[in-house]
Amino acid sequence: MIDIFTTGGTIDKVYFDALSEYQIGATALPDMLAENNVFVAHRVTQLMRKDSLELTDVDRAAIHQAVAASDADKILVTHGTDTMVQTGCGLAEIKGKTIVLTGAMQPATLRNSDAEFNVGFALAAVQTLPHGVYIAMNGEVFDPATTAKDRSAHRFVSK
Repeated sequence: MIDIFTTGGTIDKVYFDALSEYQIGATALPDMLAENNVFVAHRVTQLMRKDSLELTDVDRAAIHQAVAASDADKILVTHGTDTMVQTGCGLAEIKGKTIVLTGAMQPATLRNSDAEFNVGFALAAVQTLPHGVYIAMNGEVFDPATTAKDRSAHRFVSK
C-alpha cells in the first residue's frame, strides 16, 4: 500500500475564470491515477489546499504527523515546489519509510503540465528506493538536504 498525501501547490491549481487567476482546488490525483491505469494499491488523502509559500510550521507539523502515523512504509507527498525542500528536510527524522515528495511546475489541468510525468516517476521511485526522504522531479531524484529549486531554470538542482 502506498499512502499519497496531497498538500496543494501548483499541481492542484485550477483556473477560476471569474477571478482571472489560479487557485488551489480539489486534488487532481485520483482522476490522474485512474486515467493512467495505476493499479498499485494506494489511498489518497488531501491534507490541505495551500500554495507551498503559504504553508506554516503548523501545516508542516500536520504533514509530518500524517506521514509518521501512516501504517504504510511507502509515502508519496504532492507539494508545491517552492518549499518542497523545507518540508522534505523536516520529514528526514521519520525512519522506516520511503518518503517521496513531488509536484509540478504547471497545473495538472494544463496540457503541457509535467504533473502526470512527475507523479508517475515518483510512484516508481517510492516503490524502488530504500527508506529515506527524496524529492522526485522531472526524471531526477534528489536528497532534500542537498537540493535547491532553481527558479530561473524551472527545475531542481543539487547544491
